[in-house]
Amino acid sequence: MITVMAEPLPRPEPKIVKVFEPGPKAPASPPELSPEALKKLLAWLSPAFPVGGFSYSHGLEWAIEDGTVKTAADLEAWVEAILRHGAGWSDGVLLAHAWRAATVGDRAALDAVNTLAIAFQPTRERHLEATAQGRAFLTTVAATWPNDRLAELAVHFHDAQIAYAVAVGLAAGCHDVPLAATLNAFLGGFTANLVSAAIRAVPLGQTEGQRAIANLSPVVEAIATSAAAATLDELGGAGWRADIASMQHETQYTRLFRS
Repeated sequence: MITVMAEPLPRPEPKIVKVFEPGPKAPASPPELSPEALKKLLAWLSPAFPVGGFSYSHGLEWAIEDGTVKTAADLEAWVEAILRHGAGWSDGVLLAHAWRAATVGDRAALDAVNTLAIAFQPTRERHLEATAQGRAFLTTVAATWPNDRLAELAVHFHDAQIAYAVAVGLAAGCHDVPLAATLNAFLGGFTANLVSAAIRAVPLGQTEGQRAIANLSPVVEAIATSAAAATLDELGGAGWRADIASMQHETQYTRLFRS
């Protein structure tokens, strides 16, 4: 018996498909966080960094006075709503765009993002919270962690208001700190600051506060991931209760916080 082997069919040439990746022409965020970049984030977003974050509650103080936030569970729900639908989301998107503009030294883009960030503040106290911390952050980081790119852009904003999220994005971009890590650190610090305000004003125990921060950590990570990929057209929110709380706080009789 003779076995005849069939000739193999010719293999088609592989097709190369080019995938268009939209987005600004800025360097990709490095995938790994170096010890140097980590130390910068730990310092810049530490409660010890002199931006006065401890003095702002983002309207939470009124929500406590009103009876909306009485327990740790109430606090988690309140902060999660802000992260998903309020300043957490919008500040994350604005920070990401400021970071990209800073990495390529695009002053016009930074000006546009900063103008938008300031315009997004819904009340007088929230405007103060954003711009006072932004000015304090940029002034301090330029004086203590200088480099040429940061010095140049800090001079550009010397006489102008700058939103906190934009200032952090600017500094991180100038220092080549990865965007993903910056967003997680910024939003994590924002969350911790609100929890700290609640510990003092509800009051809550320290363990309850740390548990709330831990429970909100996956939300912080999810918002950071989404914000990094969002366009400015995706800015917006539905955190009306927090906005109203900030308005009411302006005339609250007894207050510990500036917002």
